[in-house]
Amino acid sequence: MSDLVIRNAEVAGVPGIDVVISGGRIRTVGPNLSTRLGEVIDADGGALIPGLHDHHLHLHAMAADAASVRCGPPDVRDAATLADVLAHTPGDQNGWVRGVGYSETVAGDLDADGLDRLHSVRPVRMQHRSGAMWVLNSAAIAAAHLDWASHRGVERTQDGRPTGRVWRADTWLRDRLPRSQPPRLGAIGTALARCGITGVTDASPDLSPLSQASLVAASASGEFPQRMHLLGTPLSGANSSVERISVGPYKIVLADSELPDLENLTDRIREVHSRGRAVAVHCVTREALLILLAALDEVGTLPGDRIEHGALIPRETIDDLRRRDLRVVTQPGFLADRGDDYLRRVDRRDQPDLYRCRSLLDGGVRVSLSSDAPYGPADPWSVITAAVMRRAPTNEIVGPTERITSAQALAGYLAVAEDPGGAPRRIQTGAIADVVLLRAPLADVLAAPSAEAVRTTVIGGTIAYPATSRG
Repeated sequence: MSDLVIRNAEVAGVPGIDVVISGGRIRTVGPNLSTRLGEVIDADGGALIPGLHDHHLHLHAMAADAASVRCGPPDVRDAATLADVLAHTPGDQNGWVRGVGYSETVAGDLDADGLDRLHSVRPVRMQHRSGAMWVLNSAAIAAAHLDWASHRGVERTQDGRPTGRVWRADTWLRDRLPRSQPPRLGAIGTALARCGITGVTDASPDLSPLSQASLVAASASGEFPQRMHLLGTPLSGANSSVERISVGPYKIVLADSELPDLENLTDRIREVHSRGRAVAVHCVTREALLILLAALDEVGTLPGDRIEHGALIPRETIDDLRRRDLRVVTQPGFLADRGDDYLRRVDRRDQPDLYRCRSLLDGGVRVSLSSDAPYGPADPWSVITAAVMRRAPTNEIVGPTERITSAQALAGYLAVAEDPGGAPRRIQTGAIADVVLLRAPLADVLAAPSAEAVRTTVIGGTIAYPATSRG
């Protein structure tokens, strides 16, 4: 592999630096370097920074989302428009219509009867924008045989009929649908590279063998160039032989629709810890966080234990998080995406607790940022802006005292996958060559964060997002 030379870059605030990349690693960093022949990029004073890592997203859901019809704001805002969209959306190869992004602001709390009034001709399954629930119309209920399904996530009426709502049962529901292969990830990898993302943590729980094999194949073939850190691998046989795939903490979902029994949660965490694996626990409500802390009081913590989302963190628990060394992987991008909904639906007393950032950092809690894509905006620069501004779509500010600087927000994307909220990676000799070249000095980019500032993304020494180069 020939060298990749980046000349005249700003590195750690110092201009005029050359960086030589060879064999997938940074080999030399300094001014006016003499190098072997290789591909040369003139940075023209732009900053060279470590590649960004999204610490919580869902790859297959992102790919499926891209091929689905939008059923909520801003594309769809009322029931009439939604009915028209469903009527004119082509079905998949099996005739099903897959909708995503539904919000109650469009047509209320939909169930099968409500969805039938919008579209009853073909099977329709529509995902709530939170990702927690699917709504199926009557045709879909019949096709998926929900009438005699035993899964606890299938909501039923008092007389036992399925309502059409299915909670936290993605893998189970997928297995009842007409057979299809997991979606391809090439377009998702390209889009992420365009934003400067060189690694991702896939937070999908309970990956099926088919889903895991698909992720491994996409990485091994180079179709998906980013490094993958997986939370959904099973406790048994949790390892990977693919260079760019690693196994992370074990994902546990505390569903806000049905919190677990404390004893069962304690036993589950104890089992995971006994295998030497940390836990990554989905917590979006005050109650979920408190039950998790109670369970950890019983079993103790393991290095790497983390809280996913932390959508509502009471101030009085911040010191508890620090003492237990629990990391918080959060998504302030939701504030820009649906902060107006939070201001309307979340109790005013709880609003200061929404997607905390500054108070956690000030309290000594390790915090990393992420997207939760496709349920939140995937663009890390928009998430950085949201962490700085905390501005809802209505221009209202959600939790102004929780604002952080753009440099702090960027740092939330720069830790290694295994250490979210840890020290940001640096451009230094010997480091893995996952780097991003920006079009301007870093201070200028952080003054107005935008994916447009990304000029070149390099993963393992190979250009994943092309730029003009000259040799």
